[in-house]
Order: sequence, then C-alpha cells, then structure tokens
Amino acid sequence: MIKTDILIIGGGPAGLFSVFEAGLFKMKCHILDSLAQPGGQCIELYPKKPIYDIPAYPEIIAGDLIKKLLEQIKPFNPGYTLGETAVKLEKNNEGSFIVTTDKGTKHESKIIAIAGGLGTFTPSKPNLDNLEKFEDNGIDYLVKDPEKYKDKIVLIAGGGDSALDWTLFLSTIAKKVILIHRRNGFRGAEESILNVQNLKNRGLIDVLTPTQVVSLKGSSKLESVFIDTDGESKEIKVDYFIPLFGLVPKLGPIKDWGLEIENNSIKVNNSLDYQTNIKGIFAIGDVNTYPGKLNLILSGFHEAAVMCRSAYNLLNPGKKKILKYTTISGVKGFDGSKKEAKRTNISKIN
Repeated sequence: MIKTDILIIGGGPAGLFSVFEAGLFKMKCHILDSLAQPGGQCIELYPKKPIYDIPAYPEIIAGDLIKKLLEQIKPFNPGYTLGETAVKLEKNNEGSFIVTTDKGTKHESKIIAIAGGLGTFTPSKPNLDNLEKFEDNGIDYLVKDPEKYKDKIVLIAGGGDSALDWTLFLSTIAKKVILIHRRNGFRGAEESILNVQNLKNRGLIDVLTPTQVVSLKGSSKLESVFIDTDGESKEIKVDYFIPLFGLVPKLGPIKDWGLEIENNSIKVNNSLDYQTNIKGIFAIGDVNTYPGKLNLILSGFHEAAVMCRSAYNLLNPGKKKILKYTTISGVKGFDGSKKEAKRTNISKIN
C-alpha cells in the first residue's frame, strides 16, 4: 500500500506543478500515470513541438517544459507509479480513498487530484485497405521524433493546427513535405495558414486541396499512395504518411467512479477550489469542465495552486496556514535544500 497526502492521477504539466504547490504546504504527493514516463501529452503526443503561451517563455519545446517542471519539483521528492492505470476507487473506514491500478498496486490518500489531461487517446484513422500493414511501417499518427523524417518524402493529411504546425516544422527537416486536405479551407491558426501559404508560394512544400488518400501501396513498407483530387487519381511516392485527423479522448475507468461527467470531462466547482461532487476528489487541467473553462496549460497551473490550498484545509481542519510569497520565503524542499529568496526591489491556401 502506497500512502501519500495527495494522490495525483496524471503526470502532465498540471499534475507536476501540483507537486510544487503542495510542497510549499509540506504535503507529500504521489503521481500515478498510465504512461511510462511523466509529462502527459507534452511527452507522448508532441515532445518536440514548440509551445508559445507559457508565461516568460516566448517559445519552449514541450519536452523542455516537462524537464523544467521535473527540476522544479525535485526538492519535494514525489513518488511515482508509472505505466499503470487507475481502475478502482474505494473508501476505507478511516475516510481515505483507496485507488487500485490495473496491475494491482494500491494507493491510499485522503485527497485525490485527477489531472489526467483529456484522458487516453485513440487516433482517428482513415478508412483505407491494408492500413494496419503499414502502421509504424510508413504510417504514423503522432510525430514523436522529427529526426526520423530527415531527408524523407512526407505526406501530411489534415486541415487543423497539428497538420499545419507539423508541415511548417518538418519542412526544414524532410526532403519534401506534401500537405493535403479533403477541403479547400483550413481551420487552423491564421498565422500558420499564412506561413504555409508562403512556403507553398516559394516552392518549398506542396499543398493539394481538395485531396485525400484513397489507397496505399508497398511490399514490406509503405512506398507510395494514391490520392484523389477532384475525381482525378494520381500515385505519388512517399516515405511516410502522417494522417492527422485528431485524437479521440476517453476517460477510461474514472468515468465509473461516481463523478459528474459532462462531454467526457469532469464537472468541478470553479467558484471555490475545483473540487468534484465527491469531497476530497479534485479535477484540474484539461480533464475538468466549468463555465468559461480554457483548455490551456497555464489554466491548469492556476487550478493546481487553488486545489492545493483547499487540500491543505481538508487535511488540517481548523489549522491556519499562511503561505508567504516565494519571493520572500524562498523554496525549501523535503530534502532540506532551500533556494533563498533574493530581497530585491477558417482560411484558404491558394
């Protein structure tokens, strides 16, 4: 039995930052995640993708953000159960929650913070014959290591931000990038659309619309695809085909825990502390929903800070805790290390 003050289900940015905020209150955290390493979507879906809306960072690579968060929480020495999925929730006679994983590991805590992002993901796949034959053998649904596409011919299909962003990114790595979309209009960010248009105008990439892949060809690996453009079929040679049609999120077993669910998200009380309908269970980050919710990493950071203050009150009823600004008090970890505070004053590509 693993015992902790706060059991955090989900090791993405919001879950990791919760460790820091809890540590300021001297609360111990344990992170439970189905992935083999902490980082959530930033590591699993787009580790090399730049992020632009983290305060103080005009641009930061997703994987680097996770590294900095792990460095920030290191003094608080969180525990980890990785590669296991939370499946069962119970409550014992002492009022603590018992969470059991799919591998039988039990965790005991009076506070649970669900920070599981959008849940587990299943890619939306194109309806093509022999698709499974080429999966991970020429067909990728996620870009984990951009360097694998160096000097290769890459076909990207999709009309959203992911398709546009990876077209821009891989255009500097791949031998050739071809972007196709079944419609003329793209639904991504206007700046990305303009940048893709600019690359096309300069002859650095190909953009074909309205176009879609209709069949695949290859012996031991993908060698070419047949595309259809306005009823005309054409074979083009490719090394990789990356269909980016979105990911379908699923809450998994958590949906059966008695929590209020709305559109695959957990309803919380945002006017107070992001607590669910079950006292002692909070939901922060993309997994929760409330009026005015913004699915941004920085929103998860705020929710984590508020949640930890409420968790302290639940664990220490009647005990007042005054948290000083870290610019005054510094940060002291469980290992005795301390950082002293310094006293200083829709569009179209033609």
